[in-house]
Amino acid sequence: MKEVAVGIITCNDRVLVCQRLATARYPLKWEFPGGKLETGESPEQALKRELQEELDIEAEIGPEIHRQEWVYSQGAAEKQSGSSYRVFYHMVTAFHGTLLNRAFHQIRWVSPEELSLMDILEGNREAVKLLTRDAEKKSA
Repeated sequence: MKEVAVGIITCNDRVLVCQRLATARYPLKWEFPGGKLETGESPEQALKRELQEELDIEAEIGPEIHRQEWVYSQGAAEKQSGSSYRVFYHMVTAFHGTLLNRAFHQIRWVSPEELSLMDILEGNREAVKLLTRDAEKKSA
């Protein structure tokens, strides 16, 4: 099982989402930034490194807000080749630098409500539900 760290970056009640490249696996799906843990890395260390590589920012990694295991249902052969993931979702409490898209088709700031209307990567949908629920609680 591969381990992945994902960052939830917010600013002014909006969240950053990134669209995968057309040439990537699951092309043009929207996702939260982050990536696979390297040997010996904690989720926080991996997320800090990935955000530097993908978005050219120095991130302050906050608490873990969600953890899940996800298997992409592409068939038994895919499962054996490593399509199961343990995903650690962390809030990014602040970042330094100007966002620079180094890895995606596009990046966008959206409201939590807009997230539910986007073509989100299956493995990120549970986190979208959590963010939408939190936004509804704040507005109530």
